[in-house]
Amino acid sequence: MSTASSRKAISLLVSSRQLHYGSKYSWIGSRRGFASGSEENDVVVIGGGPGGYVAAIKAAQLGFKTTCIEKRGALGGTCLNVGCIPSKALLHSSHMYHEAKHSFANHGVKISSVEVDVPAMMAQKDKAVSNLTKGIEGLFKKNKVNYVKGYGKFLSPSEVSVDTLDGGNTVVKGKNIIVATGSDVKSLPGITIDEERIVSSTGALALKEIPKRLVVIGAGYIGLEMGSVWGRLGSEVTVVEFVSDIVPTMDGEVRKQFQRALEKQKMKFMLKTKVVSVDTSGDTLKLTLEPSAGGDQTILETDVVLVSAGRVPFTAGLGLEKLGIETDKGGRISVNKRFATNVPGVYAIGDVIPGPMLAHKAEEDGVACVEYIAGKEAHVDYDLVPGVVYTHPEVAYVGKTEEQVKTLGVDYRVGKFPLLANSRAKTIDDAEGLVKIIAEKETDKILGVHIMSPNAGELIHEAVLALHYGASSEDIARTCHAHPTMSEAVKEAAMATYDKPIHI
Repeated sequence: MSTASSRKAISLLVSSRQLHYGSKYSWIGSRRGFASGSEENDVVVIGGGPGGYVAAIKAAQLGFKTTCIEKRGALGGTCLNVGCIPSKALLHSSHMYHEAKHSFANHGVKISSVEVDVPAMMAQKDKAVSNLTKGIEGLFKKNKVNYVKGYGKFLSPSEVSVDTLDGGNTVVKGKNIIVATGSDVKSLPGITIDEERIVSSTGALALKEIPKRLVVIGAGYIGLEMGSVWGRLGSEVTVVEFVSDIVPTMDGEVRKQFQRALEKQKMKFMLKTKVVSVDTSGDTLKLTLEPSAGGDQTILETDVVLVSAGRVPFTAGLGLEKLGIETDKGGRISVNKRFATNVPGVYAIGDVIPGPMLAHKAEEDGVACVEYIAGKEAHVDYDLVPGVVYTHPEVAYVGKTEEQVKTLGVDYRVGKFPLLANSRAKTIDDAEGLVKIIAEKETDKILGVHIMSPNAGELIHEAVLALHYGASSEDIARTCHAHPTMSEAVKEAAMATYDKPIHI
């Protein structure tokens, strides 16, 4: 066939496909251009955090003309700017300092003096955040996602008014709008956060000097991680928790070992204790405390207070009421399994809907939501979203706790393996922790895995994959694991679950 004939054939083929598919795919040819405020998008995402930016990129990859609106002016949301990422930078830096001061000599590395340079530590953290934020902007450009910097609110189910950061206003139109505005710090009655002496996680990530005393209100992920940072650097840390346990979602046995590990690091705990008020009138802060069940009040003095009593969905000013979008008692947007609200064309993902308030859960929501919009099938199993506390040792878990399995009335077996019997942990002199596996007794199907160890957040993903595919403990036990590695502790715990371990 001649070149001219080939071109004619291709032209006829393209024309016939356009006639066959009709308007459904009429936008494909023009999707690569940036959308202006007046043009209609296929997908508009309000919020540029882990859920929002991932949803926007996925939408563009599926061929949708996409715009993402972000009020912060920096992509990545709370997680990247004032949450997961900067906290992990400080956790690593503070751990390096702590190791240099307390552990290097055991390995034959002697240092005459070790000092903390807080400004340099903060600069390293800020550099990591800046580079990652710019990286997401680069991904937007690569995938042709239009990026609007400003605060968006609904005008209608297909229109978002954006007060832009440069002082202007634009209206962004979309056939499908995804709310991905994340969450905010939960406030406590009578306590005003000034981000100087009474701080949220945001302020705790930017303290200019090491406080002599730090009181953390709340013994969840954020409180323990940030308390760990400043405790390693020299602060006297006291954690005040309203309920009887730290990290209530954690397996009880692992939780007790975890608390003992933190107490050995000189972190103090006041459980079943309520903060009534904070007096800021003097040079030091005075907290009035009382038992959660009621009783005599006491005074606790400190230099800085970190409020980390949880987070709440951020939906203020979005205009949800105007559209009649339904929310629950906690302010979370109600959605069906396809992430659709009760208003056609409006969806919601991440921290603004029920489920774990975690960045990686929001990312999965974002991908699944866009796939549903594209007519595909998707699924996010919230029971298999791993949780990780990035202290040292780390604690990571997925699936059911032993308490939950008991409540369900399921016959089960438990296999455990201590890090003290793991060769890699012993060689690096970092052997505090254990791996615990819970499996159904009759079928040996794994129900939950709980790990306390260095790098537990990396080790847990073998378990996540196993649970996703309905694996048995024997499946993990008979899988060859490299030696010497921390991962062998997972293998040995699996062996202990269905039979017997070798090395203990």
